[in-house]
Amino acid sequence: MTKTLEKTTGQQVYHNFIDGKWIKSETGRTFASFNPANLDEVVGHFPLSNANDTKLAVDAAHKAFHGWKHTPAPERAEIILKAAYLLETRKEELARNMVREMGKVIKEARGDVQEAIDMAKYAAGEGRRLLGMTTPSELRNKFAMAVRVPIGVIGVITPWNFPVAIPSWKILPALVAGNTVVFKPASDTPLVAMQFVEILNEAGLPPGVVNLITGSGSEVGMPLIEDPRVGCISVTGSSVTGRRIAGRCGELMKRISCELGGKNAICVMEDADIDLAVDGALWGSFGTAGQRCTATSRIIIHEKVYKQFADKFVARAKALKIGDGLDPKVDVGPVVSKSQLESIHEYVEIGKKEGAKLLFGGRILTEGELGKGCFHEPTVFGDVKPTMRIAQEEIFGPVTALIPVKSFEEAIEVANGTEYGLSLSMYTHDVNRAFKAIEEFESGIVYINAPTIGAEIQLPFGGVKQTGNGHREAGTTAIEQFTEWKSVYVDYSGALQRAQIDNYEGE
Repeated sequence: MTKTLEKTTGQQVYHNFIDGKWIKSETGRTFASFNPANLDEVVGHFPLSNANDTKLAVDAAHKAFHGWKHTPAPERAEIILKAAYLLETRKEELARNMVREMGKVIKEARGDVQEAIDMAKYAAGEGRRLLGMTTPSELRNKFAMAVRVPIGVIGVITPWNFPVAIPSWKILPALVAGNTVVFKPASDTPLVAMQFVEILNEAGLPPGVVNLITGSGSEVGMPLIEDPRVGCISVTGSSVTGRRIAGRCGELMKRISCELGGKNAICVMEDADIDLAVDGALWGSFGTAGQRCTATSRIIIHEKVYKQFADKFVARAKALKIGDGLDPKVDVGPVVSKSQLESIHEYVEIGKKEGAKLLFGGRILTEGELGKGCFHEPTVFGDVKPTMRIAQEEIFGPVTALIPVKSFEEAIEVANGTEYGLSLSMYTHDVNRAFKAIEEFESGIVYINAPTIGAEIQLPFGGVKQTGNGHREAGTTAIEQFTEWKSVYVDYSGALQRAQIDNYEGE
């Protein structure tokens, strides 16, 4: 990689990517990225940038916009398709660095990169569509249509839990639509973000079309949001962060796309395939150590099968292997940081105080090699009441709550009974119940006989209520947040025609 020639005490020092070049931050300050499986391992040192660095990145993106906008969309798409092939060749390298930076197990990290590959191929296909619309005019000899046009400079702010997939959902559709990008990745996962941008650069993006800066939200994120040349902000993060950013963008009359938190639930009915439901709940609860916005943090179970499900689920949770995600035998890796570990454990203590029954787990793991990292035991609470904090607030860790209910109707009510609405699931063999759940669930994503995780890139991704502000990522809707509609009327009558007047004159 061309981003650095420097080393600090034997450790790599990385730079920002602005206007097609890797350049130092003017601050000269850096921060370290640590391996959460072993905090003694420093992955690298990255720029602690400031508002001036952000301005340079926006300068470059603003300057590059005119040329990129007028590059034919199919030509833009060819570059994105080339990036897909480069991602395929470097999938293992990216996956292994992802494990080192944020801890997810290697098979999940490969899936993260695969999602970016899929998104790149899908977005490239949009380069020959970018569909507008035509419609009849109410007047003779007049043509009416609407076309999509790019917004301009897009500010992209992404989290650490899907450090390649989520940037791909945002950046690739934005590029195909003709926008330029300033990308601020999470400070916990800057290395794989840099590698992703380097691949886009190698694929042939002109200088300034994609720029990357690292640093804090206050010194990089807010200046990016405040810059009047940035026409749209696309952010994935907590609901608290999203509300703050959305509020400021509202004051600035700036387009904002928020994909935020979730408190997702699986509903297990008395007629469900219990073993299948246990499989799904285990994967939904403890995949990525529960660090997904779609993670299954509530399992709502009909009282008739509650004990049967709980016994099987706890037995399976006890059998999960915990450790460094680079070990292919490991099921659950570390959480991303010490602060996240402490936050998760605080919720475990809250659950105990609320009177929930701790069925398994609940400990920060300090034995042997695990003591060097940020490992929390997979944790299962039973007999949880829907109003408890552990059933209402996003924990973002390997903690799930079993909630007994008496009926299908109560299950739906409890599932909908949080401020979030991202992903909900129903396990049942009753087709009528399945379709009723699809109708009644207050969520952007619904699964039947599958866990709350596993979205595919060809359908819209996002939620309702406090999960987002109505925009969707992926699917055909991905282009919408990065384009404006322009309505066009062509009058070839050779005379002045007055819509809504001439058409009805004389009535």
